[in-house]
Amino acid sequence: MSSSQPTPNSGFTPGRVTRRAAAPAGKPGSVPVKPGGPTAAKKVGKAVGKGVPMKPAANTASISATIREAAAAAKRRVLAITNAHVVPVEGTPFDGTVLVEGGKILGLGASIQIPEGADVLDAKGQWLMPGFIDAHVHVGMDPEGELGSTNDVNEMTDPVMAGVRAIDAVDPFDPGFDDALAGGITAVNVNPGSGNPIGGLAVAMHTHGRYIEEMVLRSPSGLKSALGENPKTVYGEKKKTPSTRLGTALVIRQAFMDAQNWMALPEPRPRNAHMEALAMVLRREIPWRQHCHRTDDVATALRLADEFGYELVIDHGTEAHVIADVLAERGIPVLIGPLFTTKSKPELRGRSIANPGKLAAAGVEISIITDHPVVPINFLVHQAAFAVKEGLDSDTALRAITINPAKVLGLADRIGSLKVGKDADLVLWSGDPMDVMQRALKVFIGGKQVYTYDAETRVGAAASRA
Repeated sequence: MSSSQPTPNSGFTPGRVTRRAAAPAGKPGSVPVKPGGPTAAKKVGKAVGKGVPMKPAANTASISATIREAAAAAKRRVLAITNAHVVPVEGTPFDGTVLVEGGKILGLGASIQIPEGADVLDAKGQWLMPGFIDAHVHVGMDPEGELGSTNDVNEMTDPVMAGVRAIDAVDPFDPGFDDALAGGITAVNVNPGSGNPIGGLAVAMHTHGRYIEEMVLRSPSGLKSALGENPKTVYGEKKKTPSTRLGTALVIRQAFMDAQNWMALPEPRPRNAHMEALAMVLRREIPWRQHCHRTDDVATALRLADEFGYELVIDHGTEAHVIADVLAERGIPVLIGPLFTTKSKPELRGRSIANPGKLAAAGVEISIITDHPVVPINFLVHQAAFAVKEGLDSDTALRAITINPAKVLGLADRIGSLKVGKDADLVLWSGDPMDVMQRALKVFIGGKQVYTYDAETRVGAAASRA
């Protein structure tokens, strides 16, 4: 772990992109130029002025094809990030190069040939890593610093809201997405809240874009449910079931029974958004994302999963370490956090930054989460670093914000580590990100640079989303 931030050489801009000598026409990196450009148009205009019959207009189909070819060639251009300390997560760190083409990792290694005509980014020994992943946030649904009317996290008009979708409420212009980039986070899982026993469908997405469909990695990525104090408080105040923990379990159990009955109906069944969502869980197409803190609530989550046979993920798991051996034996992952909070309600009395280490030591696969905006999203890596301070193995801490959440989201084939063929979601750090003095300098999503930190002005900026 580095102890200080490296100082650039005089006149050096960290991570400046240079261009290797362009290849001759027809070679990789060259873009063919077709007739009918600006010069030809100027000549036609002069001829018309002299009364000479104007030449036929250029074929618009040909022009469109040329534009498409140029755009495709730009996408195919290779980016070579050289002289980097590369931490692939799944594999041994090395000093060398990562090649990117078409939004994917083309190659990586200590000694790798750079294609002629490639764009070259000299990392100057800085750390290159996969983008971090926060598997439990409300970014885009619960904007910071705004009035309550902008909060779209919970549809608390009925305890069963399985059919609502987070994707319908995410604002990609929420400042939280830029904060995520500053923290080296390139992917998140946006969840509905925990006001309902069954809260709705989550969406996994990239952290930069202007249009949700361009950002989505998987939708739906899970179905959110909540046990414990939140749902019973919401509906208890309304004098409506559930007002107790047993009432909450009843609501969930009855909803699954209704879904089983609906699935047993002969085709064609009547369309029902709630039943269709629950059926996806029962068919194990998406995981059941169970919000729970207290040990007895974790036990209830296991009991319900046994009854209905779905894939279970524990979200928060404040006291999950008490039965860590049970979770490990059953292969149930825990998304633990947020960790930088006070013990604001009774079920958080067992909160401790040492808990991730206790879970991992028992063999539980953990991911660390911020629950943004509960904890600012850019503090994700700091939570991991503090967990290391309290006993979590440093390699496990790194996996807890990269490949482990990628697995939970069903996206480990695309993100979470650096391998040939995976998405080029990369972050260039000034040093070891577990050192709080280091920072993300450049962030790439799909090979496109979307964030830059200027060391001279000490200001970071995301690329335009417009």
